[in-house]
Amino acid sequence: MKTERLVGHDLFQLLRPDQVQIISDVAERISLEAGETVFEQGEEAEYFYVVLEGQVALRLPGRTGVNVLIEEAGRGAVFGSCLCFQRRSYTLTARCIQESKLLKINASTLKNILEEDPVLGHTVQALISRVYFQRYIDTMLKLQSIVGNIPLQAE
Repeated sequence: MKTERLVGHDLFQLLRPDQVQIISDVAERISLEAGETVFEQGEEAEYFYVVLEGQVALRLPGRTGVNVLIEEAGRGAVFGSCLCFQRRSYTLTARCIQESKLLKINASTLKNILEEDPVLGHTVQALISRVYFQRYIDTMLKLQSIVGNIPLQAE
């Protein structure tokens, strides 16, 4: 993996060159066609992804087969194993909307780097947390809109 792919992203600009190299050594650039699944909800959360090109739908599958679209992640978006919350499995399903190139990063390698440098770890975790919290807020606004359109009647 070429390190310049990592250096150009906000998340990795916080890392020292030797840390970027460590991640680069374990990162894999993958290409997926439209409709291909990156991961399914419930699978073991081993990887952290960065969208290099294309677009990936992050969906929350429902019991009845209806999915809630959480986000359409485009170039530069991060998703996957959330290092901040120590989840063991993916909470969403990620499927490519269009042909996409993703950077697939071993989450435990990134986690180890962040644990070795607590100040850096805190900064990176805060950045990732902001991304995930914004997804949460956007999802709550979507749900609020849906509920607001349901006709309710007091008896």
